[in-house]
Amino acid sequence: MTTAQPMDTQPLDVQPTPLALLLLGREADPKSERGVECPGDLPSPSDPDLVARARAAKEKLGDKVFILGHHYQRDEVIEFADVTGDSFKLARDAAAKPEAEYIVFCGVHFMAESADILTTDDQKVVLPDLAAGCSMADMATAEQVAECWDVLTEAGIAGNTVPVSYMNSSADIKAFTGKHGGTICTSSNAKKALEWAFEQGGPGETKVLFLPDQHLGRNTAVRDMGMSLDDCVLYNPHKPNGGLTVEQLRNAKMILWRGHCSVHGRFSVDSVNDVRARIPGVNVLVHPECKHEVVAAADYVGSTEYIIKTLEAAPAGSKWAIGTELNLVQRLANRFAAEDKEVVFLDKTVCFCSTMNRIDLPHLVWALESLAEGNLVNRIQVDKETESFAKLALERMLALP
Repeated sequence: MTTAQPMDTQPLDVQPTPLALLLLGREADPKSERGVECPGDLPSPSDPDLVARARAAKEKLGDKVFILGHHYQRDEVIEFADVTGDSFKLARDAAAKPEAEYIVFCGVHFMAESADILTTDDQKVVLPDLAAGCSMADMATAEQVAECWDVLTEAGIAGNTVPVSYMNSSADIKAFTGKHGGTICTSSNAKKALEWAFEQGGPGETKVLFLPDQHLGRNTAVRDMGMSLDDCVLYNPHKPNGGLTVEQLRNAKMILWRGHCSVHGRFSVDSVNDVRARIPGVNVLVHPECKHEVVAAADYVGSTEYIIKTLEAAPAGSKWAIGTELNLVQRLANRFAAEDKEVVFLDKTVCFCSTMNRIDLPHLVWALESLAEGNLVNRIQVDKETESFAKLALERMLALP
């Protein structure tokens, strides 16, 4: 039998790392999509007057406030949105409303940044919860991408590499893209963006660095543009030289960043096979952020707006399994049930976007009541230099045919 030895009771001089503080919500990183707790006291989620309080605050603000609701938001939040849509549509909607002093973006951090970039200096963009970030956007930091560009430069290919960044990226990454002659894309126009990029350096010469979602880049290149999987290489920012040889980089047409959507990445071929076995005649409709093998196994592939329009045009009695965020799928299932269209979630596992779901009714009420009382909270503001280059990349996208 052994006896425990007395422990040294002297306090250890251990200081939490910046990352630990960040993850605990006690520190901020201006170059990260992760955020911090909201200051002040939030209303209790059990407050029965939350809906009335939201209506009262919005009515008090009147035309001074414009509320944007992303498709993936909770129904309780969507109820108060003046417009709904995907991230870029909402940013453009905000820019088309210059009379609104406050743009309350019910979405995630990179979306609010885009709205700030596209709106006037007099408009103030507010994110109800600063911790509503995006794991995909966090997978590509400015420092990592700068290091990647150094790797491409040393390999002798940076000069004929055009960056194309997905809308789901931070303002810093959008600025890098603009500064290096690239463009932004959405899931709707990724093919057009890639076609534009490959035209910039001459046939058979140009390469694309696609940030930060590997799946959208791969699916667009292979499924929509006829490239092979061998034309694509995966750059891992956590490995020396991205885990690639110089020869691999020089031979590649598409250099894909190792990033993904935590929601869409959960869907598998097993999910597709299972739903086909359970629901005979089902149509499988997925977002292009899904893995390549899932996209290959699906019947239809497209953006959030494409998914909605496809279901709108679907005949009565049709059956659909949707591979995208659960809030939207549930809303579509309820909407189209009256038209005798069966809509189910592709996977058996419930999977909301955890950061999107941080924007709830208590946070929205807190933000609106603060603004109504004259207190500007949780403003998202992109610095001028970053805004300038990010806007350049966005404008290149807007100029696409």
